Amino acid sequence: MFIAVFEKRFVFLRTTILGLEYHKQTNKSRKVDTLSYKTKSANRKTVKKEWVLVDANDQILGRLASNVAFILRGKHKPDFTPHVDGGDNVIIINAEKVKLTGKKMTDKQYFRHTGYPGGQVIETPEKLMAKKPIAVVEKAVKGMLPKSRLGAELFRNLNVYAGSEHPHEAQKPKKINHNDIK
Repeated sequence: MFIAVFEKRFVFLRTTILGLEYHKQTNKSRKVDTLSYKTKSANRKTVKKEWVLVDANDQILGRLASNVAFILRGKHKPDFTPHVDGGDNVIIINAEKVKLTGKKMTDKQYFRHTGYPGGQVIETPEKLMAKKPIAVVEKAVKGMLPKSRLGAELFRNLNVYAGSEHPHEAQKPKKINHNDIK
């Protein structure tokens, strides 16, 4: 009985020792090229910025702003890096024809303060559209960007125009349907 147990342990020890030696030999022969697996972060020099044209005619404001902020951040690109301005330059035309759902045109309120005592100013999108139609779209997009220096830099890549004309024809912007960007 003692001999049988001893033989089992010996066989077990022999296979584990041989298995380790075999494992060491195979790992030496299977080296992986680790340079090809490194994560590549984008920077200002490697980012390729494009010009994109978005038509806001009869589009819902929040959905439009969300998709435009997504494009401005560069999240639609495979080399997205969170701390780099890697997004595209976006031109929004027909900002005066954007829609708000429900009673938001009259019930939503934009607050700001002049800096003087009693200087709180409350405006509705209806009043703001009558005064400055591009401000409603700009406020919506700016609210969906990061609240930092990067967000301010990204916001400079946005150009909003009330009508269908824009002065950026020389950049040859690519017209896109913002709902197709995922």
